[in-house]
Amino acid sequence: MKVTWSSLLTGVGAFCWTAGPVSSPVCNSTSSQAGKQAFLSSANATPEFEGRGGDDLGTEIANTLSRIFSNKSSVDLQALCISPGEHCWTLYVDVLLLECGGNLFDAISIAVKAAVFNTRIPRVRVLVDEEGSKDIELSDDPYDCIRLSVENVPCIVTLCKIGYRHVVDATLQEEACSLASLLVSVTSKGVVTCMRKVGKGSLEPESIFEMMETGKRVGKVLHSSLQTVLHKEESLGPKRQKVGFLG
Repeated sequence: MKVTWSSLLTGVGAFCWTAGPVSSPVCNSTSSQAGKQAFLSSANATPEFEGRGGDDLGTEIANTLSRIFSNKSSVDLQALCISPGEHCWTLYVDVLLLECGGNLFDAISIAVKAAVFNTRIPRVRVLVDEEGSKDIELSDDPYDCIRLSVENVPCIVTLCKIGYRHVVDATLQEEACSLASLLVSVTSKGVVTCMRKVGKGSLEPESIFEMMETGKRVGKVLHSSLQTVLHKEESLGPKRQKVGFLG
């Protein structure tokens, strides 16, 4: 995915998690393992990521995404449950940054939501034999799968404080002029699920309120535009134009 000047490659892997006698957490109808995130950066994205330069940023991004998706309302955890108390799906989200052009958190959240939207999880059945032991059977039909609802999956809106104003979708140059930024995680309905301040500067309470309101307005428009693009691309089917060797 290419968002303004940033390019990212995002993938989602689904793994069947089996509960052991002392395993935790235990999957049930209302609890599951929504996902784990990993962030990798290419040295070509920016010279700052050369060597181990991107490790700290990668950890920060992964922790932020984990905090956002730890909210049970973000992902339908019940859809990930295979057998209550025994088996469930665990989603692993990998993000590779190919080019960094600023506004990184926003671009990654958009890429993650788009990747989850396109994710297909194989449909499985739990078979019980005469002795009572259970076995998981995977469908032979590659099109027999389930999809996760992304209606409540939030997107991040970063608001950079510059002087007495705040900027949305900042470039690298604009981010360099900002001493403090506010990350606002917003759902498609404008509900704020998470908020975090980054940067060494401080923010006044009045500024935080104004930035939150701007983040909610921008977030609703962002979700609407993203859903339109995703549904339009899906409707094309095999006719969808492939870009690059990964298309």
